[in-house]
Amino acid sequence: MRIAAGAVGEGGVLRPVAEDGTPAGPAEPVADLVAAIARQEATASPSGGVRWVWSSTAGLYPRLLGAGVRVARCHDLELTETLLLGHAGRFGEPRSVAAALARLRGGPVPEDPVGAGDLPTLFDEGPSDDIDAVVAVHAEQQRRVAATGLRMLAAAESAGALAAAEMGHDGLPWRADVHDALLTDLMGPRPAPGLRPRGLPRLADRIGEALGRRINPDSPSQIVKAFAQAGVRISSTRSHVLRQVEHPAARLLLEYKELARLYVAHGWSWLDTWVRDGRFHPEYVVGGVVSGRWATNGGGALQIPKVLRRAVVADPGWCLVVADAAQLEPRVLAALAGDEAFAAAAGENDLYSALAGVFGGARDKAKIALLSAMYGGTSGEAPQLLAVMRRRFPAAYDYVEAAARAGETGRVVRSRLGRTCPPPSQEWRDLAVQDGGGSAVRSRGRFTRNFVVQASAADWALVLLAALRRRLNALGSGDAAPRLVFFQHDEVIVHAPQDLAGAMIAAVRDSAAEARRLVFGDTSVRFPMEAVAVECYADAK
Repeated sequence: MRIAAGAVGEGGVLRPVAEDGTPAGPAEPVADLVAAIARQEATASPSGGVRWVWSSTAGLYPRLLGAGVRVARCHDLELTETLLLGHAGRFGEPRSVAAALARLRGGPVPEDPVGAGDLPTLFDEGPSDDIDAVVAVHAEQQRRVAATGLRMLAAAESAGALAAAEMGHDGLPWRADVHDALLTDLMGPRPAPGLRPRGLPRLADRIGEALGRRINPDSPSQIVKAFAQAGVRISSTRSHVLRQVEHPAARLLLEYKELARLYVAHGWSWLDTWVRDGRFHPEYVVGGVVSGRWATNGGGALQIPKVLRRAVVADPGWCLVVADAAQLEPRVLAALAGDEAFAAAAGENDLYSALAGVFGGARDKAKIALLSAMYGGTSGEAPQLLAVMRRRFPAAYDYVEAAARAGETGRVVRSRLGRTCPPPSQEWRDLAVQDGGGSAVRSRGRFTRNFVVQASAADWALVLLAALRRRLNALGSGDAAPRLVFFQHDEVIVHAPQDLAGAMIAAVRDSAAEARRLVFGDTSVRFPMEAVAVECYADAK
């Protein structure tokens, strides 16, 4: 059963709709929209629950969560419109219900309204709150979804939006006292406002001593010049360059860069802003990257430094079930290409070790070859290793090569579930004509080569999230229910009562298998999702 929902202040309007989007009953005004949705969820049968049709999960669902109301399923009109526009090559066009309705009626298309966090919301003034607009746009989307084959992707994207809002609401358990102690141990006590922790200027002094002159370690030009005067030529101050330099200042600079980055991105200011009531509350942006990967609206949830994982500690009597997919993207390529020899190797837990024999017994060479194939690597040993891959795994090699050729000729490519890469800009087309197959053409080829793999991996991860969320919901509700509290590309964390740890590990394993089956069908490629139950995130790896 589908029910369209339009918000008007604290109230709103509900209207049942059929699977194809046509109205299936009269519109019902409600004085309290949250209470009305709660009543529907409470009376829905487990086998035939409600799928809510609304403008924006990011706009409405936090309000429901704040009132203690969770829903099982939804159809997010804005996210679905984004997918459909992308499939049609119309990236960047407004995605609101008002814009979709204007396109449907052939009228002028308004720009998207801007709400909190630069996200359009249900509570902006305009047609997006009108139930007739919601119903009409949904019906048209259902027609387009069926025509484009995006049904599973649209459902997974909407489920991901529910999971993202729930993770932001529930938060990742975070010990502020541990975080503070870690920062103090690394950099010294918390500095006064406007000052830096004393550990950074002390390191700067040591760098100057090592180089024989006082420098600003935040100035690349000063660093390059100082090394040159010390008889060491470096092309840049990037970390991978400094790691190759045999000079005591290089090690100190690497330490300085790491601490400075930690202070700016996850220092005391971050702690004050993002952690409250013992929880880190991330703000995920579903589909924030064109490949379908998520982004964050500040807070850096996708880049928690290893040193701070000690601050992620389960509540007493609870545990963290941490799971990540091993070597996900190479396995995705094996499943996409249907390369039998490659798929056989992908049936092993360590794909790179399984392929080592093909590359002279060296695991690292197998890794270089696969990453070069997916990312277009051409330096060092990559050409020779790619030649081996082309001979031994021609289907896998040809799959990414075909994607690269498509990009180089200005065509688009799609993920397994139909997410579409942006078409080239007119500027690129002009450059391609002038360049005659030069850098602009090669760059787009590298982009599309990787897009088909990375976006398909994002498809799998979305379906995994939806499957795992469904299993967690079946295991309980209320304060004692297990909660999905963290997601990072191919890694998830569930916060659960300790007596449910075994069930959680099984739920992760079963969800990974379900995602493999739904996204890739009958494939022999394994997608191992190793899960462990720990008290502290740092103990998981």
